[in-house]
Amino acid sequence: MKRLIFLTGAGMSAESGIRTFREAGGLWEEYDVTEVASPEGWMRNRELVLRFYNERRRQLEKCQPNAGHQGVAALEKHFDVEVITQNIDNLHERAGSSKVLHLHGELTKARSTEDPFLVYDIGYGDIREGDLCEKGSQLRPHIVWFGEAVPMMDEAVRITQTADIFVVIGSSLNVYPAAGLIEFAPAAASLWLIDPNDVYLPGYRKVEVIKARASDGVKILTERLLGKGQEREQ
Repeated sequence: MKRLIFLTGAGMSAESGIRTFREAGGLWEEYDVTEVASPEGWMRNRELVLRFYNERRRQLEKCQPNAGHQGVAALEKHFDVEVITQNIDNLHERAGSSKVLHLHGELTKARSTEDPFLVYDIGYGDIREGDLCEKGSQLRPHIVWFGEAVPMMDEAVRITQTADIFVVIGSSLNVYPAAGLIEFAPAAASLWLIDPNDVYLPGYRKVEVIKARASDGVKILTERLLGKGQEREQ
């Protein structure tokens, strides 16, 4: 069975109503990123950071996977699919994807400020001042903030290197190190991009571009992949 690897960004979840930092009218205009998504912001105003992510969690609870998420999950019938996502939502999982790696953390989890390996599922509940881990330190969002290492990056590279087909959906390919993953796709792998906007792509690799939003793009991708006879061998 061919290995189909997805890298998904904010555009993957936009149709589900997940507001993104970078879209026009997005959260950058309401919050300074250095205040809510950096270790320095956490040190300066812990209450603001907790409130920001509590609001995101409540928003996520009301959102549903869109046809793009569902289409990615459905491709598991035909391919060995893994999803690498820059998103912190759980919409891929809720759509039925069985193998999802979160590069930038998960909104429905909290972790210890003292021990990053102490991670707790909290669902859509709030994290409050005074909520402590078992070692007695304040819980924080399980999010990779700007300026922090991306601990799952090595695993993401390993997965990408196994791709027969590598598909980028809804990512501007501007946020590193995630944007560099496409460079690790094998030379023989076919590369695809699904995005309604113009995205800078490495000029030395052929990339099939589907200029569409995620839901329409995944449908087109599915038709093209299966039409090319790349479906699971019977």
